[in-house]
Amino acid sequence: MLSPKAPVIIVGAGPAGLSLALYLAQHDVNVLIVETFTEENFLEQVPRTGSIHPSTLEMFDDLGLYQHLEPRGLIAPTFQFWDREHGRMIAEFDHEVIKGDTKFPYVLQCERLKVIEQAMKMLRTYANVAVRMGTTLESFTQDADGVVANVVNEAGEREDIPGSYIVSGEGGRSAIRKGADIAFEGYTYPDQVLTVSVVYDFDKHHGYAYRNYISDPDQWANLFKWTQPERWRVHFGTSMDDDPERLLSEEHCQAQMQHFIPIGKPYEIVHRHLYSSHQLVASSFNAGRALLTGDSAHVNSPIGGVGMNSGVHDSINLGEKLVAVLRGEADASVFDRYTRQRRHVAINHVKKITERNKRLINDKDPASRQKNHDMLARTANDPKLARDYILNTSLFTSLDEAAAIQ
Repeated sequence: MLSPKAPVIIVGAGPAGLSLALYLAQHDVNVLIVETFTEENFLEQVPRTGSIHPSTLEMFDDLGLYQHLEPRGLIAPTFQFWDREHGRMIAEFDHEVIKGDTKFPYVLQCERLKVIEQAMKMLRTYANVAVRMGTTLESFTQDADGVVANVVNEAGEREDIPGSYIVSGEGGRSAIRKGADIAFEGYTYPDQVLTVSVVYDFDKHHGYAYRNYISDPDQWANLFKWTQPERWRVHFGTSMDDDPERLLSEEHCQAQMQHFIPIGKPYEIVHRHLYSSHQLVASSFNAGRALLTGDSAHVNSPIGGVGMNSGVHDSINLGEKLVAVLRGEADASVFDRYTRQRRHVAINHVKKITERNKRLINDKDPASRQKNHDMLARTANDPKLARDYILNTSLFTSLDEAAAIQ
């Protein structure tokens, strides 16, 4: 018989996993976090994801996390769409139009690494949270009473860890999803994304907002300011056939940046990264006592910055249901509702928002491009349309729809 104090095992210390851990810890649930990274290299991960939407800021505020992140981030009240082909701004959206809907009428530009660093610091203050760094999940088993995680610990030893439930916050290659035989359905985009991080004042010299989506029939781009001092991240679409070594070379990255905006001298490049982009959704987010959250349940194009945000939303939704079940206030059927709610969001909001954003900035047909640009300008200039647009892209609309699903 499983001990009533057996923890919920959360595999993966990313934003989704740690948000769930914080929620459970604050509701007196025992938690065990299993993370492959060690204490020494946990914060040496590839820098990525920087836009935290107002709906997620509300959740972080409830967790007590926001107060630690706000001083380390940049408040971004506006975002812009640009036409790179003609060198003009198409539309600017201002979160001021949703000030009556939220206490956070802005996006916080704050890197994923800062989020997980602060969340982990908070979690280590809870007596009901244990953290196993340098530990890799190999497989798991489950029965009516609980789960057993089969791991390799930091000493290289195999170990079996019992728990009440096991949650995958592992990301797109989730061993739990594969072990539960849950299909991951969708497609991979036929291009790679080259990310180049530079030190340069794009806002002061060229009038860019902190978040910019740049339309170009030849090569789409995104531009984000992500930290102080003046660090900006530029994303470029590239061919899947291009040689990764060439794409990541200093010569190529400098050429891309000079083509983007020539400044008469070399850019100070501080980081470069290449990745593929997918649109994949798990066929179910639950299988018995195995549960999925964040990228293990759905991965998507990063254009729009909704991936990490929707993963945090998954976790708060799942946390509420886990607490209810563990307290005897609900039965396990609520996890089927979790799948219905969050899979609806993944397909009908996250996927649609990111696919639409990709089309808007990568459309090659002149007539279609002009129609899209006119639509964006008209929407941005109409307060009601702009409010609806931002409530949707900030995922508030998705939360309302999910809550209505039984």
